[in-house]
Amino acid sequence: MNILLTGASRGIGAATLDHLRAAGHRVVGHSTAGGDGLIAADFTDPAAARALWEAALAELGTIDVLVNNAGIFEAVADNASDEEWHAAWARTLAINLQASADLCRLALAFFRDQGGGRIVNVASRAAYRGDSPQHWHYAASKAGMIAMTKSIARGYAAENILAFAVCPGFTATGMVKEYIASRGGEKMLADIPLGRPADPPEIAETIRWLAIDAPPSATGAVIDVNGASYVR
Repeated sequence: MNILLTGASRGIGAATLDHLRAAGHRVVGHSTAGGDGLIAADFTDPAAARALWEAALAELGTIDVLVNNAGIFEAVADNASDEEWHAAWARTLAINLQASADLCRLALAFFRDQGGGRIVNVASRAAYRGDSPQHWHYAASKAGMIAMTKSIARGYAAENILAFAVCPGFTATGMVKEYIASRGGEKMLADIPLGRPADPPEIAETIRWLAIDAPPSATGAVIDVNGASYVR
């Protein structure tokens, strides 16, 4: 398969890039800054998603799967100034949701012409259970991603365009380890019945399965990978 993967420089994205390539797939990865073979695209720029899509298509020749993994997790206080509040919301929604929507739209147009394709959106348990008082915007962006995924699944299944989502909980990346330490460490881990955060390869394998092996009838599915810290 030929795959475009966003947010491939670290954490879940880097693990997914390695996992997909090890399974024999051709993968173009993206990061904000580029380098190390990744295509650069800054999703705060409304033109970035199209530029990335076109660059990936030029490199791969065709695209069978889009994986939207890029995202930020930046705090803003509920008593921040209006300017800070609006800037934080705009930045998070642009990167986490709007860019993913733009790429999904481009993928849909392309997949129609080639007879189908798959989209995997990496959301978060925050889409369902919410997040901290400093992360309303993050939770909202991920809830939007889930709604978008389901809309695509319902709207385009008849054209063999399939859409899935993954909802990780805490995952053992550097960013998350710092966050857990800042919020009380062991107390937060106690909220995970499995007793530990997920490992990036666990999320990567879930993404791989949805991108490659999940049966078409599973389109619209959202898979939780959170150690039972949130059960729907």
